[in-house]
Amino acid sequence: QVQLVESGGGSVQSGGFLRPSCLASGVTVTNYPMAWFRQTPGKEREFVVGLRRSGGRPYESDSARSRFTIFRDDAKNTMYLQMYSLKPEDTAVYYCAAGRLTWDTVFRKARDWDDWGQGTQVTVSS
Repeated sequence: QVQLVESGGGSVQSGGFLRPSCLASGVTVTNYPMAWFRQTPGKEREFVVGLRRSGGRPYESDSARSRFTIFRDDAKNTMYLQMYSLKPEDTAVYYCAAGRLTWDTVFRKARDWDDWGQGTQVTVSS
């Protein structure tokens, strides 16, 4: 059974830094496609950044490019999202997701992903 547990969200001022993490069990984060999504009230869950099973360059949303990075720690079986230069529009609940071993890509639609964490709140004030 796959379990994903996010932590490390919080409240920061504009321009600040946060590093949410996603602790996994039931999957090995370095062997599966993994991604971060975010969601605000009344809106669809949107793709932020993801990594293919085989690694390589991350798949990034326009909002994440040049500000957010994703990496996986094999020893801790944990995925991280490093968020720099945060803006108020980054305020959302951030979710990690695990894909399928059969994927050779990263899908940007939330409906394609099966396994999710419970989310961690990120709030950026101006």
